[in-house]
Amino acid sequence: MAGGQERILRDRIRAVQATKKITRAMELIAGSRIVKAQQRVHAAVPYSEQITEVVHHLAEAGASSDHPILLGRPEVHSICYVIITSDRGLCGGYNSGVLRAAEQEIKADVERGWTHTTVPVGRKAESYLRFRGYPMDRVFSGFSENPTYADAKAIAEHIGAAYVEGRVDRVELVYTRFVSAGSQEVVQRPLIPLEWDLGDQAQAAPSSEGAKADYVYEPDPTEILETLVPRYVEARIYAALLNAAASEQAFRQRAMKAATDNADELIKTLSRVMNRARQDSITTEIMEIVGGAEALGTKRGGDSPGFILELLDPQGV
Repeated sequence: MAGGQERILRDRIRAVQATKKITRAMELIAGSRIVKAQQRVHAAVPYSEQITEVVHHLAEAGASSDHPILLGRPEVHSICYVIITSDRGLCGGYNSGVLRAAEQEIKADVERGWTHTTVPVGRKAESYLRFRGYPMDRVFSGFSENPTYADAKAIAEHIGAAYVEGRVDRVELVYTRFVSAGSQEVVQRPLIPLEWDLGDQAQAAPSSEGAKADYVYEPDPTEILETLVPRYVEARIYAALLNAAASEQAFRQRAMKAATDNADELIKTLSRVMNRARQDSITTEIMEIVGGAEALGTKRGGDSPGFILELLDPQGV
């Protein structure tokens, strides 16, 4: 019985050791990908800042536009949520945090009497929303770890068309913002309609001291603005995708490190249990040998220590 238990424990230790190798490899891979993802986030910042500055200058130049994305609805009855998650699991609480935040907003909309639809980005969001019966407009997946600008453009075109056609009155973006390798936060940002004054983004745009530059626009500033508005939406979605990709790798690295540490502790615990089982097995065998020797010695007419030693070690007596 003890030998069978020892064999089971040894097999389980080998299984945990194999799992530990996998989690350790995934931790190292995620750590290497964080650096690349972080570089992509920083590389996209200049474009985002520059297009924000250009739109701000166009507004100051007196550009007026009737572009539907710039015009808000007088009343809001339907909201679309673009929910960005991962395509794969094993990344801790990354997906659950985003989905929980989106679900809370959806429940608040239901209490207000508003309707809602969702655009899941990532297979985890799709499976979660489909299982719980939330309405889905279109699913985008397959690029959570390595998004491209073409992916952001496809999402922007779809939700832009939904807003222009009047199927939704507002579009919200829910994703995880990458602050640093050790800090990420779930945020919800309004995406469409765009705020004409651009709020804090206009203030964040770089400005030189002294007199402002007097730009000459060709063609008309209004025409330029109408061309840049879709690009501005695409840039915001692309920045969100890059932040989400970097956050996913950061969450996966921490989750795999925790799994590796837990595997180490489990191996130590199982090894102690196995050693104890082996010791109990050896002790039981010795007691059985001694008991048998005593029984045979009694049959021979006495308890002979030499006879017991002969049974334990025939070659040494």
